[in-house]
Amino acid sequence: MNSEKTHVYFVPGMAAGSEIFRNIKFPENYKIHILEWLIPEKDENLEAYAKRMAIEVKEKDAILIGVSFGGVVVQEMNHFLKLRKLIIISSVKTRNELPRRMKLASLTKAYKLIPTSLVLSAEDLTKFSVGPKSKKRLAMYQEYLHVRNKQYLDWALEKMVTWNQKEKIENIIHIHGEKDMVFPIKYIDECKVIKGGTHIMILNKGKEISKKLVEIFEE
Repeated sequence: MNSEKTHVYFVPGMAAGSEIFRNIKFPENYKIHILEWLIPEKDENLEAYAKRMAIEVKEKDAILIGVSFGGVVVQEMNHFLKLRKLIIISSVKTRNELPRRMKLASLTKAYKLIPTSLVLSAEDLTKFSVGPKSKKRLAMYQEYLHVRNKQYLDWALEKMVTWNQKEKIENIIHIHGEKDMVFPIKYIDECKVIKGGTHIMILNKGKEISKKLVEIFEE
């Protein structure tokens, strides 16, 4: 009997930590690793940052999963790795899938006006990166935004809205919520839809997403 484990690496959403994956559960033959955000170096581009993140994936033929902005980062990490599967959740595959407000923010550089140094008390940033209108959802996700470093936050916001991927990566798998307000599904092409799923469904639909992921792993 083969007892070798399949290694699954997760990258969380912007400013979030490992806690957002607390409801993700897999069978014992899967080993979960959660990558913490690195602090970007001064003027570091996304490619260089992704290369540093990719060093943390120690096994060949691993599965790499990114949530929201983490989904963008794992697509950049993919260039430096040989993966079994690349999966994004509540994210985008190309710039064409970004909502108009983010494209506009890129053009006008409006993201520079967001007071990221106040991330844990600034509702504006939480709404920008998470999107829920409900105060309950806002408070729920805000609890998990613990990366307080201003250099990281300024960098991450800019890299998200200015991401310029034009073609989707071959064989990428995309899981998306039908009620995602950050990246509305009307802009998303080719994805596995989670009914009723919002941008924070990794937290409140963990059981369903876990099941969907295992199905994808075993395809």
